[in-house]
Amino acid sequence: MSSYVVTSEERAGDMASPVAIGRAVFQWGPHGVDVKHVDHSQVPSVPKPLMVVTPTDAGVYPVAVFLHGCSMYNSWYESILSHVASHGFVAVAPQLGGIIPPLNMKDSKDINTTRQVTSWLADKQQGLAHVLTNIIHLHGVRPDLSRLALAGHSRGGDTAFAVALGLGSSSDTATATAPASPLKFSALIGVDPVAGLSKQLQLEPKVLTFTPRSLDPGMPALVIGTGLGPKHVGLSPCAPAGVNHAEFYDECAPTRYHVVVRDYGHLDMLDDDGVPYVIKNCMCKRNTEDTKDLARRDIGGAMVAFLRAKLEDHDEDLRAVLENSPGLSPAVFDLVEYDLA
Repeated sequence: MSSYVVTSEERAGDMASPVAIGRAVFQWGPHGVDVKHVDHSQVPSVPKPLMVVTPTDAGVYPVAVFLHGCSMYNSWYESILSHVASHGFVAVAPQLGGIIPPLNMKDSKDINTTRQVTSWLADKQQGLAHVLTNIIHLHGVRPDLSRLALAGHSRGGDTAFAVALGLGSSSDTATATAPASPLKFSALIGVDPVAGLSKQLQLEPKVLTFTPRSLDPGMPALVIGTGLGPKHVGLSPCAPAGVNHAEFYDECAPTRYHVVVRDYGHLDMLDDDGVPYVIKNCMCKRNTEDTKDLARRDIGGAMVAFLRAKLEDHDEDLRAVLENSPGLSPAVFDLVEYDLA
């Protein structure tokens, strides 16, 4: 087993010495980015409306499917997904549900939708390649679906784990209609994932087992947490202890990575514009210093470093992030740990 933990208290070294390669992932990447929303009126076969965020320079790029959080819109993640796309990845973010859905502790519908979207990506007539060429009109941009990642925030992070783990019984009518996908995910990311309201009130099907290293998604996993997510704002916290990022990492089988952005909250990675005031400021404990861009750059940079390592076999940036040198990231990673066994 190869396992290591770096805390903020343990970090030491020359402030001028962070690896330049690692630092670059926290800045805007070398590619221009285009964002398009695609629905049935443009592509009849698409299972759900999508936000596609893509580099504009000609090339062949890995793909990441990103699942939004509960009562969120996919468009609220445009900034962070644009950061990822600027480093050479195509992000596909389906809209799984509306902003004010009925309280539903069953996740089967979102699991099914994610599988449908994944299958649709490879559709030779109307899939992702068609969208990039004929809808977004980027004729030199091609998706490499052999290099595919699955990511999600909050409830979407739990859904991503459920899909990766193959949860959702074939006897369940909500999941039985999902076609078998010709594609295989190679990397998994949970951005402040949340499995439910408490240990006793998990989403169904239940992802967490409360047994260390019991979850084997069959691929490397990065779990990103926020330091303020478990804290209260009058009612229940948005990322309650026991069902948040710490438990996901503890239960994930190696190869696994865990980083925590210390001074930011559960929704601080959302866009500055377009998100209702009550969601940005009243639902979850948040950073009050108007520096959400630093959180987006931290989380986006960690995602880029992980995706480069796992989809492109370039691990220099990930190694730099794991070293967690002072001054490397724009916000503070309070905790970095990994287990490669």
